Amino acid sequence: MILSIIVPVYNEKNTILEILKKIEMVNINDFGFQKEIIIVDDDSKDGTKELLNNIAQEKNLKVIHHSTNRGKGAAIRTGLDCVTGDFVIIQDADLEYDPQDYKKLLEYILKNRVEVVYGSRRLGNPRRFSHFSYYLGGVFLTFVANLIYRTKITDEATCYKLFKTEIIKSIPLKCEKFEFCPEVTAKIAKKGIKIHEVPINYFPRSEAEGKKIKCKDGLVALWTLIKYKFVD
Repeated sequence: MILSIIVPVYNEKNTILEILKKIEMVNINDFGFQKEIIIVDDDSKDGTKELLNNIAQEKNLKVIHHSTNRGKGAAIRTGLDCVTGDFVIIQDADLEYDPQDYKKLLEYILKNRVEVVYGSRRLGNPRRFSHFSYYLGGVFLTFVANLIYRTKITDEATCYKLFKTEIIKSIPLKCEKFEFCPEVTAKIAKKGIKIHEVPINYFPRSEAEGKKIKCKDGLVALWTLIKYKFVD
């Protein structure tokens, strides 16, 4: 079996090599998996693009470049078009999430024969956050998702979302920016598919260190959750 790892990237020359090294170090052979690493560069301007081109063949990466900056959601959708694996997970290009946690998600999805597993930053972990407003925003969005869609999750906005490929490819995604998380959560829930969770590690970075999401993105996420209750 194959685990497809989609890495949306925008201006991450300081972290991209390290996160790729961490991905490579994860041993998922014991689960019967090989890795397919798909990197979508969203028209980086800091040298990330050139760095990826230099290492793509050596590291057996699929690297796709957007000709203009479109956003994280658009990059994920581009990556999904190239997926050939049995399962798909999203991996941010920063160092906030630990790829070793892939094993927790894979173990759960295989053992329990489910279709969707989220890695929750709020199950069994200290409350780590770069700013308290980010933490409150995530808690609020999770509350709204649970209220509207009758889900029972603890971390709607987590990066680590593991899907059976046939499930995620059946979702008609329209996201362009950071609204991938609320859109996919809403549409998965509307299909009647239960979202399971496992605890993961989280090492948040600050805005000074390159964190890109802003307060306005939280408002867009809220609107996205509400909107997809009523439209497809």
